[in-house]
Amino acid sequence: MKRTLYTEEHEAFRRTVRAFIAEEVTPRFHEWEEARRTPRELFHKLGDLGVMGFDIPEEYGGPGETSFKYQAIIAEETAAAAGVSFAHYTVTTSIVLPYLLHLADEKQKRRWLPDIATGRTVLCIAMTEPGTGSDLAGIRTTAKLSEDGTHYVLNGSKTFITGALNSELCLVAARTSAATPENRRAGLTLLVVPTDSAGFGCGKQLEKIGLHARDTSELHFTDVRVPVENVLGEVGEGFSYLGRNLPRERLSIGVNAVAAAAAAIRLTADHVRDRTVFGTPVASFQNTEFVLAECETEVTAAQAMTDRGIELDDAGQLTAADAARIKLFCTEAAGRVIDKCLQLQGGYGYTLEYPIARLYADTRVSRIYGGTSEVLKTIIAKDMGL
Repeated sequence: MKRTLYTEEHEAFRRTVRAFIAEEVTPRFHEWEEARRTPRELFHKLGDLGVMGFDIPEEYGGPGETSFKYQAIIAEETAAAAGVSFAHYTVTTSIVLPYLLHLADEKQKRRWLPDIATGRTVLCIAMTEPGTGSDLAGIRTTAKLSEDGTHYVLNGSKTFITGALNSELCLVAARTSAATPENRRAGLTLLVVPTDSAGFGCGKQLEKIGLHARDTSELHFTDVRVPVENVLGEVGEGFSYLGRNLPRERLSIGVNAVAAAAAAIRLTADHVRDRTVFGTPVASFQNTEFVLAECETEVTAAQAMTDRGIELDDAGQLTAADAARIKLFCTEAAGRVIDKCLQLQGGYGYTLEYPIARLYADTRVSRIYGGTSEVLKTIIAKDMGL
């Protein structure tokens, strides 16, 4: 099905990204996976490429307002290159940066945005805690205002934090006052915390089944002093802020899932054309044709959904419920498609030598982070009036 989302300008950008991946990422990606961490220098190079500061106004060193289409192209091209990635790039650009753009005051923007645009400052976000998961109202990390009112003292722990080892700033959701019986969501505040702060500690690096080139760690805060100038937005309004950016985050996850599924189909189609069984190409069996036809049709439907979501996001009309629908459908579809593609590649598909295995392992978490499929269903049901 012909796509109408991109112009020639977008396709020129795609060619630039594709060349960067071929030169700077693909030859080294296996080393990054083995190290369980991507070199910090990658983000400097991405800054030089001009892709770290989407939507940062020109006066702060960015390109100004841009379409999410450019970030979607990066997702498509990294997936197409046998499932490589820019580490936790999307965490910085798609998830954390919008908080700063929408909530930072003028002094904060001048302090943080120029270095983000160049890749000298990379961002991560710390919401999830042991025992809280999707229940952000249950956050127990505390930030207490000092007696002289100059700083907060941050204590607590977070888990499943992506990219902390490569980040200079961490957006931390902490409780600055107790929740009330009437409102469990009250009392949360967003703090921008330098990762080199005294008392800011990275615990063990978590060993995951996929996304091996992205560091994922536990964080511990022990009497971390955070200046009041680093409060993002209003004190106590953190929960409402966290909800505002979820539609873009969930759209991003859906886009990445569709890109991974499309790459899986391409890789599998090439594989079954070359592989023979009983002297016959696997591609010639009707079962192979039917399975890949089913996969291609499902991905085409998911692609149409994400393309529409990108258009809505550009127009400022992407709702929480629509983003939930996109993430739910696209991540579940990607799981089904990649599983079928791996099956068609047989035992080879289960070996890490073949990129389908990486796609299989990496995509599984997309149904968990950014809101589990079960949470998304409740959002959709509420939107239906149920």
